[in-house]
Amino acid sequence: QERLIESGGGLVQPGGSLRLSCADTSFSFSDYNMAWFRQTPGEQREFVAAVSRTGSTYLTDSVKVRFTISRDGADNTLFLKMNDLKTEDTDVYYCAASHKVNFPATRTADYGFWGPGTQVTVSS
Repeated sequence: QERLIESGGGLVQPGGSLRLSCADTSFSFSDYNMAWFRQTPGEQREFVAAVSRTGSTYLTDSVKVRFTISRDGADNTLFLKMNDLKTEDTDVYYCAASHKVNFPATRTADYGFWGPGTQVTVSS
């Protein structure tokens, strides 16, 4: 059974950086398009960034200058490097995997597998 696990969240001051990771030892990430979403309690889950099977990337406008998404096929790990963090980046961040071939897929319904999330808090 697929089991995505995120790590790397925490508390950081505005302007700081974090790197989130997502791993799963039960299936090969190379068979999936992967993505990061984020969610504030009470609000809809929001698309952040995606990386295709072939390494193409797509990021939402609010983060595209500050965040980088990447994947390490050898280690079966997905990353989200976040720089110049702002208070509005505070959210729970989720890793997701999609069987679908369309890219970029930005809807939560496009992804069949999810991790439990990791909290990112940006505060002084």
